[in-house]
This record gives sequence, C-alpha cells and structure tokens, in this order.
Amino acid sequence: MLFANNATIASGYQNNTLKTALLAATIVLITLRCLDAASADVTGEALVIDGDTLQVATERVRLHGIDAPETNQVCSSGAVTWPCGRMAADGLLAAIKSQPVRCVGNKRDRYGRLLAVCHAGPVDLNAAMVRDGWALAYRRYAKDYVPQEIEARAESRGMWRGSFDAPWNWRKGERTAAVRD
Repeated sequence: MLFANNATIASGYQNNTLKTALLAATIVLITLRCLDAASADVTGEALVIDGDTLQVATERVRLHGIDAPETNQVCSSGAVTWPCGRMAADGLLAAIKSQPVRCVGNKRDRYGRLLAVCHAGPVDLNAAMVRDGWALAYRRYAKDYVPQEIEARAESRGMWRGSFDAPWNWRKGERTAAVRD
C-alpha cells in the first residue's frame, strides 16, 4: 500500500512538471511570435503613399522619426498657396530614384505600420526628407533628425520656403499658428 501511494505521488509530480514545462514553452513561443511580428527587414520596390509612408512588398512602412505634411495639406508663401503635401510625396519618390528600398524597424504604430529607417541605395530616406525640407523631425517620438531640420530651415528648403502648419497640428485641425511666415 505504501508503494502504491509513492508511485501515485511520483506520477502526480511528473504531470505537474510536464504541465509547467509546456506552459513555459508556450509563453516563450508566444513572446517570440509577438517580437517577430513587430520587427521586420523588408526590401523591394517601394510605392510612395505620402511623404512619410511607403508600401514595400506586403509591408506598409511609416518612416521613423519624421512627420511630413498630409497629401492634401497646403503651405503658403505670402498670398500664394502650394500643395506641399503632394510635393513631399514627390520629394520622397525623387529620393528613391527607382532604386530598391530597404526598411528596417522593430516597432509598429497604432495602425499596424512598421516604424522603420529606410534606405534607397546609400541614401537614408528619413534623413533626406527632413534635410530637403519635406518633413519635420518628429521630436515627440525621436530626435534623430533635428540637425537635418535645422539645416533645411536655415537654407529655406522645401516647406521652409514659406509658412505651414506642423503636420501633427494640421491633422488635429489646429490650423491657426503657422510654423513660419
């Protein structure tokens, strides 16, 4: 009788150990899957969606650390308005120069887009958009491109040749205080 009870205890211990090991393995697999879903390295022909968004293969990519004017956003210079949102998209297309694009990122935004730094050949597209004045350094999320913004502003490149609403304010409908006039 004593032997049977010891066997039952040993069997119960083995079942608990097995259950614990299976639970731990499941947690590890779920964690790895979540990390893999966030990180990506995509390369291919890029479709320009707007001044800070690309489609590369099946991946929608938001350029990390920058914010470009929305497609239908306008800027002004004196009494003249111009479609700076469309011009920003054209600027991104020009920076790509029909080259394959490689984007590397490890986070996603609330829309599921990969937040990434993208290159067309040796050109850092994120930095180029800010340096050319077609996007602002998105300081709320990163300060990586502040030097390029300072340079673009000093040289009156892109949007900096006139007045504009910061894209984050424009999206909120706060179109009263122009960044520059």
